[in-house]
Amino acid sequence: MKFRHNKKRNSAFVYEALIREATVAVMKGDLQRKEVAIRLIKKHFKGGTLLRKDLECHRSLYENQSLDRLTSEKILKEVKLQKRLIDPSGLFKQQSELIRDVNTELSPSAFNNFVPNYKTLATIAQIFSDKISPKDQIILENTIVDNMREALVEQQVDAPIDDVVYKTFVNKFNSKYEDDLLDEQKELLGHYISSFMDNALQLKMFLNEEVERLKRKLKEARSVEEIKGDKNMLDKTNQVIERLDSYSNETISEEVLMTVMRTQALVKEIYNDGSNG
Repeated sequence: MKFRHNKKRNSAFVYEALIREATVAVMKGDLQRKEVAIRLIKKHFKGGTLLRKDLECHRSLYENQSLDRLTSEKILKEVKLQKRLIDPSGLFKQQSELIRDVNTELSPSAFNNFVPNYKTLATIAQIFSDKISPKDQIILENTIVDNMREALVEQQVDAPIDDVVYKTFVNKFNSKYEDDLLDEQKELLGHYISSFMDNALQLKMFLNEEVERLKRKLKEARSVEEIKGDKNMLDKTNQVIERLDSYSNETISEEVLMTVMRTQALVKEIYNDGSNG
């Protein structure tokens, strides 16, 4: 029998959909809608709730760090154990309250937001189900383990970052690129520092918005004569755009932040040169 995935009952999907909802609201200048989305996230996914525990079970499987197979299998085993410890009736009740609040305070359309890793989230939901055959269970678990091993990110941002770490990060960037930080780079670092306070919510929102802006600027830059007439520069510009596109499926790491900051500097340089020319 084919597994029917109810995305509204998938804690991780709803969480990611609300992140997208808040991001789109910011991009459209709808600050009221952004505040509602953030409030719903903080209300329903705060520490100690069953929704938060359920979310962490999912995140342990879809937010990963290029782990070896043994470690990945151990994490999967522990996640399945922790998932079984969550009271299903209590979780169902909290999910129902979340669905009700999204429908009444935002809109049912929030559940239609595009979530890049939807397929992975649906696969994880099947692993947690008791309605699939043992054979399908093993196949799906192998798929998840393979995904955990193939990820290229280094480390998820989930711990406090003090002033010393901040200065070290800034010094690393400055020593490597010998430039003063741009305003947009300082803003990115500011969100990076405070990300531990809100489960990286503001950082994710800023990154989503900033990456879209950088992609738009780079696509426009392809019509600049100096870039359009130089195949090597045009190819490199397209590669940067593709790299930015790939970040929708990655967790936030120092590598991601450094790449975005380099792209911010590149875009600034392109448009400064264009205006000077």
